[in-house]
Amino acid sequence: MTNASATAAAPADTRNWLESLLVYLNPRVLGMLFLGFSAGLPFLLVFTTLSAWLRTFEVSRTAIGMFAWVGLLYSIKFCWAPLVDRLPLPVLTRVLGRRRSWMLIAQLGIVAGLLGMAGLDPSAALLPVALFSVFIAFCSATQDIAIDAYRIEAVAAEDQGAMAATYQLGYRLAMLVSGAGALYLADFVSWNAAYSVMAACMLVGLATVLVIDEPEGNVAAAANDDGGDFGLKGAVAWFGDAVIGPFAEFFRRNGAYALLLLTFIGLSRVSDLLFGNIANVFYLDLGYTLSEIATVAKVFGFAVTIGGAFLGGIVVSRYGPVRPLLFATALVAVTNLCFAALAAYGVADVRYLAGVISADNFAVGFAGTVFIAYFSSLTHAAYTATQYALFTSLMLLPGKLLSGFSGMVVDATDYVTFFLYASAAGIPAIVLAVIITRKAALDRRNAA
Repeated sequence: MTNASATAAAPADTRNWLESLLVYLNPRVLGMLFLGFSAGLPFLLVFTTLSAWLRTFEVSRTAIGMFAWVGLLYSIKFCWAPLVDRLPLPVLTRVLGRRRSWMLIAQLGIVAGLLGMAGLDPSAALLPVALFSVFIAFCSATQDIAIDAYRIEAVAAEDQGAMAATYQLGYRLAMLVSGAGALYLADFVSWNAAYSVMAACMLVGLATVLVIDEPEGNVAAAANDDGGDFGLKGAVAWFGDAVIGPFAEFFRRNGAYALLLLTFIGLSRVSDLLFGNIANVFYLDLGYTLSEIATVAKVFGFAVTIGGAFLGGIVVSRYGPVRPLLFATALVAVTNLCFAALAAYGVADVRYLAGVISADNFAVGFAGTVFIAYFSSLTHAAYTATQYALFTSLMLLPGKLLSGFSGMVVDATDYVTFFLYASAAGIPAIVLAVIITRKAALDRRNAA
């Protein structure tokens, strides 16, 4: 791993299982729980929760559907990641450091956007609601960039799994608050109160930013950063370093192997993402009720996902970010076979649903932690935010594009065939994971 480490942790291969478990007591690992909460809170408030609000005010389905385009900001965040990576904020960067200053300004933007939206009536001010949604999504994606960069720089490679696990726990807790919590508030009080309370919940992130320490490597940089030369020559030099530099450095460091790495990143979650858009449709078609789906898939599934994420963190701490990669990739693909079996069974039995969802959510949680840790290990200290934003955008893009055809595949065939197809879609990533893990093992032997 090329990025600087802020902790003098023992190498993964020298740790026992107890030492690997105790990594969760690292203050910076614990801090990621609250940063994850801050990152996850805005997401549903500009998507499914917002859709429910709009529908209760009788906004047309066509207009509500267009709000899905707000999500494009999360997919293209790598476009402004170089600014977050390298551009100092006046006063704030000197006081808080490079990462915390951007987190703070993004969080303040989210609070302002939520409060602004809370004062609106969607039936009379749909355009302002849309503009606030875009603003909140932009600030949320910017916060993601800064938090990801902080996470990578704050601890050593072997602790990245634990950071990813606590981040996922905080993120999913926030989604419960901004999903079910906001709906309860809207039902018993009002939508305006719900969004005001959600804005207040962002204080968790604001307080965390003020409490945590900036990664050591960024402290000196922030103190010495005067903003640079903003003339034409300085702007051209800055663009070359901040925008072109991250991509050039990655290919310079990895050579032709960089193409294989990027291909693996793009294919790593295709098998998992293919199912996302039609999951609830599948459950309903089998005959499960909305209450059964909510209980098993949302509440019970949440706990299993977190269990998988935390076990993934322990395994990464014990074995490093590369060695668990093959198991994680295969696990994601194989769990689609469980859904194929459920479809073939064809009976709405909650016990079978719980078993299949448990397997799938465990795989998603475990693989999510492993992938986050591995992608983090590929970044360079000078371009952490930009390179990681590129990796995560690339990770989601192919799966999201292909998932749009999932319904067509089901209509043309059946659910059993679809899940076999989804499982097979994971084979290319498994093959690439074999190549990556073997090369890493060879590199370790050569370095010994």
